[in-house]
Amino acid sequence: MDKFKKLKLNRESPEHLYTQLYNLIKNLIINNNLKTHEKLPPIRKLADLLGVNNITVVKAYNLLESNNYVYKRIGSGTYVSSIEKDIAPRNINVLQDEAYEDISLMDRGQIEVKENMINFASATPTPQLFPVSDFKEVLNEVLDRDKGMAFGYQESKGYFPLRQYIVEYLDFYKINTAVENIQIISGAQQGIDVIAKALLRHGDTVIVESPTYTGAIAIFESRGVKMVQVPMTKDGIDLNILEKYIDKYNPKLIYTMPNFQNPTGYSYSLETKRELLELVNRKKVLIVEDDYLTDLNFYTDDNLTLKSMDKHEDVVYIKSFSKIFMPGLRLGFLIVPMNLNDQILIAKQTSDISTSGLIQRAFDLYLRKGIWRKHITYMKKIYKERFDIMVESLEKNLPKDTTYLKPLGGINFWIKLSNGFSASELYSQSINRDIVFIPGGVFYPEDIDSNCFRLSIADVYPADIRKGIEKLCETIKDYYKKSNIGFERKSTYRPIL
Repeated sequence: MDKFKKLKLNRESPEHLYTQLYNLIKNLIINNNLKTHEKLPPIRKLADLLGVNNITVVKAYNLLESNNYVYKRIGSGTYVSSIEKDIAPRNINVLQDEAYEDISLMDRGQIEVKENMINFASATPTPQLFPVSDFKEVLNEVLDRDKGMAFGYQESKGYFPLRQYIVEYLDFYKINTAVENIQIISGAQQGIDVIAKALLRHGDTVIVESPTYTGAIAIFESRGVKMVQVPMTKDGIDLNILEKYIDKYNPKLIYTMPNFQNPTGYSYSLETKRELLELVNRKKVLIVEDDYLTDLNFYTDDNLTLKSMDKHEDVVYIKSFSKIFMPGLRLGFLIVPMNLNDQILIAKQTSDISTSGLIQRAFDLYLRKGIWRKHITYMKKIYKERFDIMVESLEKNLPKDTTYLKPLGGINFWIKLSNGFSASELYSQSINRDIVFIPGGVFYPEDIDSNCFRLSIADVYPADIRKGIEKLCETIKDYYKKSNIGFERKSTYRPIL
């Protein structure tokens, strides 16, 4: 252990701790400070020695193994491989650096997709689907009608005619509310931030689904809030665990995506929704419902929102127009319980005073003309075709021991590799074949690796879906074959499904 006591990790560096540790141990091996077949310290001992969590060591060891610097023996440990010291640095090392830089960007909600790549990573719609001509028409009409008024500040609550029409628009979703409860926001991300600013203080606890939306993780972390995770099941959030955690942690709110959740694509069953609402009313806990993609229901009519079933004002509802209309609009709204209206309004005012008046006026006209109904029908047709091709391709090509639960709508698919394999490692190999996706570890608050990953059909054309899934599944098969232990490795990762 003496050699490892000298290892120094820079906690101020933007580089992940596990990549730092990987490079430090790699240099020990290359410089012959660690001999061939020498055993590395057990994961827990090295983690304690360096003051890091176990998963940091796991990820570093996995990265060393994927680059053939070490090998593992089941039940015994991790050992230094036999390598040629005079061999020039291998291309795979460059690939790993690129892959882990990508994953670092994903932690911050970004991803670089080069032109030749098949993009299963982005959840933003293909730009060619945006209703540009329709929106140009209403923009021009608003400018002719309102002239300079269109560029003035709106009240922080939002442009009143738009809020009025949103109340009518919500009939489509079977939600009854009053105009006083509508708060206009600059997209769902701001909605989460405004809620957190209004209702949470440093040290408070919130409950989130596990896995959950990366944007929510970032906002709660920025507020110094403790996140308690409750696993997702095929029927939604695990209600038995949720009730125990409500009693144990006394959370200020529960953040949820009940329909076609990001990243899993799972939806709460109607029974789970009913039981959840009964539970939070009994426990006096607030739900934040992020209505991510209720509109894209392909194989279910059981997509009622929690808000449509909320009889006691226990739900703050977030709806963005970004995913289904145009991301650049940065427009959405909250439905706020009457007793929270003032707190939410103050938080909105201190965020950006008000959302763009021109965009609000134009979207109000867009809704009133009924164009939105035609666009939703069009988007459902386009994405159902992609959805069906994705399901067909996965069913045909996914290798043994690689699984997924077919969602009933939305744009996301949650793929699970065989136990013990790493989605981050798979990503580092898939980018060499021009395939990008999001490794599952990004969707957890803590620094973990995961054997799951998200595929999105938002920005992939049908032909590329077929081609991309074939290439990705070949990459998975090759990844499995490269393991000298076979499909069933002893897992060092906690279950997430």
